[in-house]
Amino acid sequence: MVGFDPGAPGVVLCPEEAALAGSGAGMVTRALINPLDVIKIRFQLQIERVSSLHPEGKYRGLIQASRCILREEGLPAFWKGHFPAQLLSVGFGAVQFTSFEFLTKAVHKSTPYDSQTAGIHFICGGLSACSATVVCQPLDTLRTRFAAQGEPKVYHNLRHAVSTMYRTSGPLSFYYGLTPTLMAVFPYAGLQFFFYRLFGQLLPPKSDGGNSGNLRSLLCGSAAGVLSKTITYPFDLFKKRLQVGGFEEARVHFGQIRHYRGFVDCVVQIGKEEGLRGFFKGLSPSLVKAAFSTGFTFFWYELFLNAMQNVKERRRTE
Repeated sequence: MVGFDPGAPGVVLCPEEAALAGSGAGMVTRALINPLDVIKIRFQLQIERVSSLHPEGKYRGLIQASRCILREEGLPAFWKGHFPAQLLSVGFGAVQFTSFEFLTKAVHKSTPYDSQTAGIHFICGGLSACSATVVCQPLDTLRTRFAAQGEPKVYHNLRHAVSTMYRTSGPLSFYYGLTPTLMAVFPYAGLQFFFYRLFGQLLPPKSDGGNSGNLRSLLCGSAAGVLSKTITYPFDLFKKRLQVGGFEEARVHFGQIRHYRGFVDCVVQIGKEEGLRGFFKGLSPSLVKAAFSTGFTFFWYELFLNAMQNVKERRRTE
């Protein structure tokens, strides 16, 4: 039910309902996977090698990092930056799925192509994610900085973070890392929708039971998330490194810090100092997060859409 399907039975859903379902899916998913996101960001920002066999930095592995954060900062640390992250997830989900439904509908009505093919879903999924990224990038930057800071905190709350960043670095600081973000998000989101549609076509058709359809969405979404994240991961790391530019004082307790003059300089420095493995720091928690995040996003999105469709059908028959 993801994307416009002219042959789908039942009541046609409006853009507002797609936005509502996308927001709900983003909100529930974010609450569940935020701890993995915090660990992933800590790994990405660590200059030293992340390795349990050759320990160099503060964090050496997923379990060790979890214990370290819990011991030093307490359980709430796993939800650092959760409020801006939640705003990001709600806004991103609403814009992305509304744009995706709009684009697939436009493809069906304005072109000879089938709006339900995996290739069309790749293009529409990438474009919808780019539009959502431009709208939500300031929230992503705030989320990253909250998750990256240790103790003592540099930013006390969201209002303080916004005012400090604006005063010290100007309005463009909210869009640090936008270039690698857009370069990454188009293929990443496009591949998510591509693989989700592809796996949905390969699996047996849904049975009449709602539970089997929900499980199908979860499995297809999880597999799509893992594959797409693995392919596009380095761009996510570049984005995180650039987003904490001018924020180095909050990173001194975590190990070495670096200053990057832009996207190309960031890529070159990481390649020289950290090698090819440096481009994939934090991949393990990121893949776990991607499996849960993408799986749950499609799961909740379809669940909420089906619920709204059932309500509309009941009202129509009354």
